[in-house]
Amino acid sequence: MNEPVRPGRRPPPFIAVVVMTGVLVAACAAQPTSTATPSSAAPSPAAAAASTAGPAASTSPIVTSTATAGPATIDLATAAAPPVACDALVGSPAQTEGPYFTAGSPEKSDLREAGMPGTTLVVVGHVVDAACQPIAGATIDVWQADSTGAYDNAGYRLRGHVFSLADGSYRFTTIVPGIYPGRTEHVHVKVTPPGGATLTTQLYFPGVAQNDADGIFDPAALLAITETAGGLLGVYTFVL
Repeated sequence: MNEPVRPGRRPPPFIAVVVMTGVLVAACAAQPTSTATPSSAAPSPAAAAASTAGPAASTSPIVTSTATAGPATIDLATAAAPPVACDALVGSPAQTEGPYFTAGSPEKSDLREAGMPGTTLVVVGHVVDAACQPIAGATIDVWQADSTGAYDNAGYRLRGHVFSLADGSYRFTTIVPGIYPGRTEHVHVKVTPPGGATLTTQLYFPGVAQNDADGIFDPAALLAITETAGGLLGVYTFVL
């Protein structure tokens, strides 16, 4: 199912934000390779395993964080991918590419341009397999509409790709996309592991009124959103 062709005018964007607290906020506030422990006690075996980088730390090296912090402590400029809850993995749904994909996007982690309007959105997460093992070197190709719901089909505005790191983590910065008739807010993504098949999907925003009316929308592709002073932090784990 292809996305409908946009008319010449776009309705003003509607952005809805859900503030999520608890484990998500806690995990994002903690650096995944931190080894700091309270000075009054030695670290527990579980804490030591969680703070050790690399597969040698565990057969499932991506674990749930138990740290706590509030949204005000999150700095979007340094926010890292939180640990993955391996016992709660949800498979990433395959979705339509739509009519606006352009191959050959540049490698860049910040899709914004100088003076571009819109709410800053930083997306972080991991690429893992069905056994929750990290996939390094996966290509995450991203494209989306601007804050008015318009795509750049002549160049690479709001288009680019990044690669997952050795621990499977990835990160890119963009803006919250606008809506247009027939669609809710969404970010297109293609994830291609080294030597593997490409997953084409879309990422969505919780609490947006248009979600229910969008025939492509899939709740399995919802970003976990936290509002911060600098914009939105979105978290998603791609399961290939």
